Amino acid sequence: MSEPQFHKVPLGAGSKTIPYAPMAELTTSTEIVTDDDSDAFFFRDLEMQGIRLNAPQIQAVRHFNGPLLTLAGAGSGKTTVLVCRAAYLVAVHRVDPRSLLLVTFSKKAAEEMKERISSMPGLNNQLAATIQARTFHSFCLQIIRTHGFDQEIITNTRYQQISVKRILLEMGLQETYQPEVLLSLLSSYKMQMIELSELPDSTAEEKELKQIFLRYEEWKKASHQIDFDDILLNCYHLLKQKPAALRSLQQRFTYISVDEFQDTNLVQYELIKMVGSTHENLMIVGDDDQTIYSFNGARHEFILQFDQRFPTAKTVTLDINYRSTPSIVGLGNAVIRHNKERKKKTLRATKHSEAAPPQYIRPSNSDEEAEWILSHLLRQVNESIRGYGDAAILYRSASNSRAIIEQFILHNIPFIDYGDKESFYEQWMVKPVIDHLSLALNRRSFEAIEGILGTLYINRDQGIRIIQDQEAIQAKKWPLIHLLGLPQLKDFQKEKIKERIKLIKSLASLKPLNAIQLIRRDFYDSFLETNKQNKVTHQKELLKETLDELESSAKRFDTLESFLSFVQEVVEKRRDMKQQKSDNPTHKVSLMTIHKSKGLEFPVVYLIGACEGNMPHSSALDVKQMKDVFPRENSRNKEAAALEEERRLAYVAITRAKDDLIISSPAYYRGKKADPSRFLLSAFPKPKMDANSPSSTSRTTTTTRKSTLGGPIVPARDTPTGIIEAWICTSSRCKTWQRITSSTDAKLSTKSCPLCKSSMTKGSKDLSVRNE
Repeated sequence: MSEPQFHKVPLGAGSKTIPYAPMAELTTSTEIVTDDDSDAFFFRDLEMQGIRLNAPQIQAVRHFNGPLLTLAGAGSGKTTVLVCRAAYLVAVHRVDPRSLLLVTFSKKAAEEMKERISSMPGLNNQLAATIQARTFHSFCLQIIRTHGFDQEIITNTRYQQISVKRILLEMGLQETYQPEVLLSLLSSYKMQMIELSELPDSTAEEKELKQIFLRYEEWKKASHQIDFDDILLNCYHLLKQKPAALRSLQQRFTYISVDEFQDTNLVQYELIKMVGSTHENLMIVGDDDQTIYSFNGARHEFILQFDQRFPTAKTVTLDINYRSTPSIVGLGNAVIRHNKERKKKTLRATKHSEAAPPQYIRPSNSDEEAEWILSHLLRQVNESIRGYGDAAILYRSASNSRAIIEQFILHNIPFIDYGDKESFYEQWMVKPVIDHLSLALNRRSFEAIEGILGTLYINRDQGIRIIQDQEAIQAKKWPLIHLLGLPQLKDFQKEKIKERIKLIKSLASLKPLNAIQLIRRDFYDSFLETNKQNKVTHQKELLKETLDELESSAKRFDTLESFLSFVQEVVEKRRDMKQQKSDNPTHKVSLMTIHKSKGLEFPVVYLIGACEGNMPHSSALDVKQMKDVFPRENSRNKEAAALEEERRLAYVAITRAKDDLIISSPAYYRGKKADPSRFLLSAFPKPKMDANSPSSTSRTTTTTRKSTLGGPIVPARDTPTGIIEAWICTSSRCKTWQRITSSTDAKLSTKSCPLCKSSMTKGSKDLSVRNE
């Protein structure tokens, strides 16, 4: 297994200067809050618990009345601020704890807030229990339950899909739409507060969709059930229709705090405005640089325009990162600063670390990428540098995980996949292709026959029934031929069945890659293209991406037998691992999309597929596919909005890493040559040329900014060349150096390393080869 070749900057970078975040002055409440301050007791109690707030955090905690926008950068301790302010209101301002409402998005986050509040100064378990720390759905469910809504909550998404599938069957559309796609689209409309009666119905397809949605809503009503979207919408309409109910909430909850505000959709935003409109003691906490859920209805403008909606709002920026090393924070800063629709901020670092800066690899394709990462991870584990549970592998799209999951399965690496529970080869758009290959080797595989019927536009139940019935009477060499006996089959359909059998026969002698390409070229791509299930959302490009990934997998094999044997092994091992694994992630590698990683952190992060076409994703740059994600934007704004959201995704991925970050940019993606992600390259721009200089290389002077990094001094403009005098750390594990810039500095015989505190000695550095 080959070892990856690491680079300190992405290949193709214009600059070789590594971006570092400025270091924050570690001034905390112990220095900021004096014993003479009236609230000193509160902060002294916090310090006794090991909680020492920095200046922006103290400012947010001390905020009393009026709206407050708290911009919480990645790893800046926002949860600490939320719970400390809740306790501060009770302990210092004597606010009734029953009037406090803290709203967040996940049950886990709500439970963490409840637990931490109970240990805050001035609070005990009894008082803390009266503070409402809830998810949006839990808060709204409590409201509608008290007003007579007794419907059963649909918590099983599989049950929802089965219900939609039953509706499709009744309408004769079971082979036309995917239930999960329809449910996603319906949720999008509802969270944008678009009434189903307002949906367009000018075409046959629009009428079909509208009818499906209406039948689904009628089924829920008839079965006395509601889904999670209904909880929010029912609460909103209830408060609109019953002013007394709204006034009761407004009078009770006089202080409201909302976590992860950048993720709020229109319904949630309107609910918060309604309940908080009387007192406007509304504290929102979030990071506009981490808005990555537009496809779920999150509206970026809500956090960006908060101070316009509430003109008296104060703004506090939590810009001190406690999570990551200066080089990781610096890379995040250098990536996200190129977004225009954002609140300007530069995160500062606090974490002194001997870890290497982010490293970059350039494998040839996704399979080599997986092999390299596996090799690096195994070496880290075998040398007891890291454990499996320290590492996370993040990717833009679910199909990016195919190769790495295969490597982990085949080498018995413990992992938890936080995405699809089924194998890549069992996905609905991949399985029919595999079934065609299987039939080429075993024409009597009835499971595979059933799997391809949909691609012939034949009802599965009806098709497999006639095949099995006729086989019992007279077996045929190719059982598919029995389909010709289906009643009301048109001549062109009979011809298509004969052509399909002929195609399947021809596959047996082909290499797997060529066989898949033939299937796609002959009918499958056009089948997916014309299938209505792919028109209702921005699914089309994602489907093509998945099939391209299937080709990448097949390319490694010379025969259908070897490829299908490999596929079966992967499927079976994955099922075995699923049955054996527990939910304990302590000693397992975490595999997840970047979307699922938000809010989490890991000692080691491998970011894979960081190349053009995947990051940014090709679908995000196709404005025709964005009508459901950015419905109110024009074409130009949609593309700009999508590109900025893709950059935010890259930023979120980078800032999940605490100590080590390895970024992989395969040279080929989906069979085509791909450059490293523009987001990475933008963090390493070419040095600016001085217009008065005859040559960019003739200048040796530089303006340096004062560094508190404990690492290389980053030039403010031109990069100097040649050998300079420098302080160099004597520790073998530390690579820190600092340029000698003053006569006073030069007279010293030794000094302490600002990073590891070891002694430094005088030496020299050749800046012409710096960071290469």
